[in-house]
Parts: sequence; C-alpha cells; structure tokens
Amino acid sequence: MNTLRGVLLDIDGTLIDSNDAHALAWVAALAEQDIHVRREDVRRLIGMGGDKLLPAISGVDAESELGERIAERRGELFRERYLPGVTAFPESRALLERMRADDLTLVAASSAKADELGPLLARAGAKGLLQGATSSDDAERSKPDPDIVEEAIARSGHDPDELVMLGDTPYDVEAATRAGVPIIALRCGGWGDADLRGAAAIYDGPADLLARYESSLFALRRSPRG
Repeated sequence: MNTLRGVLLDIDGTLIDSNDAHALAWVAALAEQDIHVRREDVRRLIGMGGDKLLPAISGVDAESELGERIAERRGELFRERYLPGVTAFPESRALLERMRADDLTLVAASSAKADELGPLLARAGAKGLLQGATSSDDAERSKPDPDIVEEAIARSGHDPDELVMLGDTPYDVEAATRAGVPIIALRCGGWGDADLRGAAAIYDGPADLLARYESSLFALRRSPRG
C-alpha cells in the first residue's frame, strides 16, 4: 500500500452525534405533509443522500414539487430545531489534530447540503484543520454512489491509493469502496460490524481510534515526513 497522504472525512455520525437529529427532521417534515413514518426506519437510511432517502422512506419523488418542498422544510427544521443540540463525539477535534500532526491532508466528504456543512464542521471542531470540503451539492449522485468521494479525492490533490476515508454508515463503505479508497468505519453512528462489512477496520468512535492510533492504518501507512 502507498504511503498515506490524506484522509476523507464523513461528518454526520462520524465526528458529530447528529444522525438522530437528521432522522427527526425528516420525520417532522414528512408529518407536516401528512406522511407518517417511523423514526427508526428513517434512521437506517441516514447517511445516504436526501434525494435517495426521501423516495425510499415515503415513495415521494425527490424532484417533484412535493419532494422539493419536503426537502427544503427538512433543512429548515434541522437547522432551527435540531442542530442547536448536536455535539461532537469525544476527542473528534483531538483526532483531527493528530492526523494533521502527521501532515495529512483532511477533506470533508459529506452528504450534507452545502448550507448545513459549515455549521456541522464547526460542531465537529474542524475549524482551521481541513484543507477542503465537499457536500451533496458538489456531486450529481449522492452516497452510496461514489461521486462525493471522487470529488473529495480530486480536492485532496492525492491519488485514491494515498488516501483513507473515515465514515460511519454502510453508505460510506460502499461509496469509498466504489471510489477505490479504503475506509475505516466507526460504530458511533449507530451501525454494527455486520452493516460495516468491507471496512478495513472498525472502531467505536473518534476517542477509540485516537487511543489506538499508533496501531491503526494511519500509523502503519505514515509518511516519512510525518
């Protein structure tokens, strides 16, 4: 394997505890249109793009007038009602700082909308640590399609085999794999090891990965300059 030069980072469920908040925003937005779904059913779809989640959970075409209205309202509800209560997982910023100490390029590869990504990164403690970021607005197809990851690869300035992705959902695992980037998965987003099959390694969360950093893929592929 080539020397590691950079890390592609999912944000929701990986660095911040926001997956439940996203699910609740979808449930509330759908309920306003008299479409009632279970939170736990939505929760299993968080991590894929909203354009895929909406028809999967409700049958509503994401590009229809109703679909666009629901998606817009979901964003409003998330930002106004749920985002204020979202916090970072323990040691999220410390993990990013550890990666930067190894001179790794850090690029967000998120399914979040562009107008949500900034506040999410702020809650992750990522300010001043990332060299780039991609959102669902930067890709034609959302996760689990590889477009967002491929755009993040381009922005990193490195080849896929010089990168590792960090994520928390089976949609991250599929997107990274299809883009040719190995992925380390975290359980803190709510998925179990069976769901995350295909990941190069699985940890409980940022704190667990940081505690075992020196035996992780990050250290094993460390650059001589790190």
